[in-house]
Amino acid sequence: MGDYHAQLLQQGRIAQGHNVSGPLSPEMDRRIDRDLKDREWREMFHLAVRNDVRFQRGLVPEDTELTPWLRAAWTEWPVTLAEVRQMSRLKLDPERAIALEYGLMLVKTSASLWYTIQLCQQYGFDAITDSPAHDRLLQRMTMRDRIVLQTFLLRQ
Repeated sequence: MGDYHAQLLQQGRIAQGHNVSGPLSPEMDRRIDRDLKDREWREMFHLAVRNDVRFQRGLVPEDTELTPWLRAAWTEWPVTLAEVRQMSRLKLDPERAIALEYGLMLVKTSASLWYTIQLCQQYGFDAITDSPAHDRLLQRMTMRDRIVLQTFLLRQ
């Protein structure tokens, strides 16, 4: 987000650069699985994949053809983090490879939002985004899990 709001970054009003790589904790696994099983969260995610260019850019390279992931049936696809991990270890036929990519998009989005919540709680930050789709997903997560967190959507 600092690329789009350099002045806020320079003022120290945006914190970024926290290392969130590495293996997921068991708690993070459970949180991600909650999102993957949450029908409302999945529908919000899929709507953003279909219609929000900025959201898409965070998931796939700009020139990627999204057609395989636009079908509404993806919202009904029952998948867990364990299944995405399993698929990532296998040589897959093209159809399963498309499913793996969609699963990875779900996991990346969920994990990034959970890390946002975790960092905000740890450092006393408010959650701020300039992405309406990420804001809606974050709002859903905090409401569903009864997490008290101030969230703000920056308008451009």
